[in-house]
Amino acid sequence: MAGARGKAQRESAFAERFGVFAECLLTGVWIAVASLGVVTYPAAFAAGARHLRRRTSHQGGGWRAFVADFGTAVRGGWLAGLAGWAALAAVWVDVQAARAGIPGGPLVGAVGLFALIGLAVAGLRAAALWTPGATWRALLAQAGRRTVLDPAGSFLLVAGVAVAVLSGWFVAPLAIPVLGAVAAAAVAVEERHRHR
Repeated sequence: MAGARGKAQRESAFAERFGVFAECLLTGVWIAVASLGVVTYPAAFAAGARHLRRRTSHQGGGWRAFVADFGTAVRGGWLAGLAGWAALAAVWVDVQAARAGIPGGPLVGAVGLFALIGLAVAGLRAAALWTPGATWRALLAQAGRRTVLDPAGSFLLVAGVAVAVLSGWFVAPLAIPVLGAVAAAAVAVEERHRHR
């Protein structure tokens, strides 16, 4: 009897973990669809992260809750998305300067790439912290501090994004659902930081 109960507990733990993994993949599809507005990606990640936080804490949720969260997050999130594209354009110019052989170009290009990586990590951390009523400016400031003060968590996010990019590069159809895994990584890093 005790053996059967232990086996059932192991199976339910496996089912729970697999369910979270499947929910991450589905959330990735939702994030991709919500990001089609080009500047809506911060709001899409915020809604996805909130959905995954609800899922892991056994609260209700689903597509409708995701859409409601996305609608709330996009109100200020589109400005963060626009700023992200502007930063990417600035780094692209830096990299082009480095490739053209302009004096000091390689240094400027390297600094620009590191700054872009830091901004991406801060953006993911801000999305993982988002709740209705939070301002993106405050979230990004808090996430920027955490990005610098928690280098291990920031490195975990960089590694997670690298794995996601490589997965999408090797198997193109994985590029969309793996976005949910990136959102889950941001939630996990923030949860890790909160418990420290």
